[in-house]
Amino acid sequence: MAENTNPPKSAPKIAGPKVEGPRTEGKAVERKSAVAAKPAAGTPEGDRIAKVLSRAGVASRREAERMIELGEVSVNGKVITSPALNVTSKDKIVARGVVVGEPEQARLWLYYKPDGLVTSESDEKGRETVFDNLPAELPRVMSVGRLDLNSEGLLLLTNDGALKRRLELPSTGWLRKYRVRVNGNPVDPDLEPLRKGIVVEGERFQPMIVVIDRIQGANAWLTVGLREGKNREIRRAMAAINLTVNRLIRVSYGPFRLNDLQPGEVDEVKGKVLRDQLGQGATVDEDAPKRTRTPRPASRTTTGKAEGSASGKRLKAGEGLKQLSEAWGEAVKPRTFGTAAKKAEAEAGKPRSFGTAAKKAEGGALRPTKPAAKRATPTRGGPTGPKPAGGRPKRGA
Repeated sequence: MAENTNPPKSAPKIAGPKVEGPRTEGKAVERKSAVAAKPAAGTPEGDRIAKVLSRAGVASRREAERMIELGEVSVNGKVITSPALNVTSKDKIVARGVVVGEPEQARLWLYYKPDGLVTSESDEKGRETVFDNLPAELPRVMSVGRLDLNSEGLLLLTNDGALKRRLELPSTGWLRKYRVRVNGNPVDPDLEPLRKGIVVEGERFQPMIVVIDRIQGANAWLTVGLREGKNREIRRAMAAINLTVNRLIRVSYGPFRLNDLQPGEVDEVKGKVLRDQLGQGATVDEDAPKRTRTPRPASRTTTGKAEGSASGKRLKAGEGLKQLSEAWGEAVKPRTFGTAAKKAEAEAGKPRSFGTAAKKAEGGALRPTKPAAKRATPTRGGPTGPKPAGGRPKRGA
C-alpha cells in the first residue's frame, strides 16, 4: 500500500504563529483601536446625577442616591428612581421641590468638634450630631472623615463632594496628629509595638508616630501621628498594649491645624490657602465671579500723586511734591469759623482791660503802699503794768 505523502488539511491551522508584515500589523492595530473607541463613543455626556447633586451642595453622593431611590429627585419634569443617569447643565433638576442651581465654589472650614457629638447627618439613637450644632450662617456642609463620639478636636467641613473625597483618599498621605491622654505611666519600650505596626483582632494597623509628652499623676499625655483613619484605631491600639484612652484630641489634619479654636467654633480656610495646599484646580469653579471690593472715597488730604492718577492726568516733574506741600500747609493751617471767630482772634491780640474798676485797680496797684504804724514797745527797764485807761495816749501828751 502506497504511503500517502500529502499533508493533512488541518496542518496549516495548527502551525506556529503567523508572522504578519507591517501592513497587516497596522490593520490589526486599527481594528483594535476601533473596537476600544466604541464604548467611549456610546458614553452619554455629562456627569452622574448623584455627583451633580453632591457638587451643588444638596447632599452627599450616598445620600443623593437614597433621595433618588425614594423618588425625591426629578430631571426635566420626570421623577427618576435610579442614579444610573448622566445629566448636563441643560437639564433641569429638582430635588425635594427645590431647583438645583449651579455648583458653588469649593470651600473648606475648620471646626472644633466638642466631645459627645456624633459625626453624622442623623443618629438612629437620637443623639446630638455635629450638624445640629453648627452656626446657622453656614451653608450645607459635609464632614471630611469622622471623629468618634468621645473624641474631640479638628474636623474639616466642606460644601464640595469632590473635595471631600479627595481629602479622604489614603493616597493623599496626610499625617493626622492627636493629643492622647492614657491611664498609666508607659515608657518607650511599651510603645514600640505601635511604632512597628500592630495587629488587633486580625486587623493590621500601620506604624504610628508615638511620643511621650509628660506624665501627669496616674495619666500620661502622648502625641500620636498616623496616616490611616480606621474605626477607633488609636483606642483599639492602645488597649492592645494595656493602656486606656480617657481623652483624645485631634490637633491637625495634614497642613490644617486646630490652633486657638475653642469647642464649637468654626473658621473658614481662605481660598488662596486652599489652592496653595491642594495645588491649582483645587477649587473647581475657577470661572466663578470674583469678589470685588467697593473703592474707598478719597480723603481730604489726598496727595498730589493720587489726585493726578485719579483724574487721569500725568503730573510734571516736581508738581506732585508741590501739591503735597500745599496740602500739608492747608492741613496744619489754623482754622477760623465765621466773622465772630475772626473778631475774637483780633481781640485776642490786644491787651485786655475790664472797665473803670479794673483800671483803678491797676493804677492803685502801682502806688506805693503806706507803711503800717509801728507799735510802741516798752523800753527796757521802763515801768510795766496795766495800760492806762482811755486807750492810747495822744502824741505830745
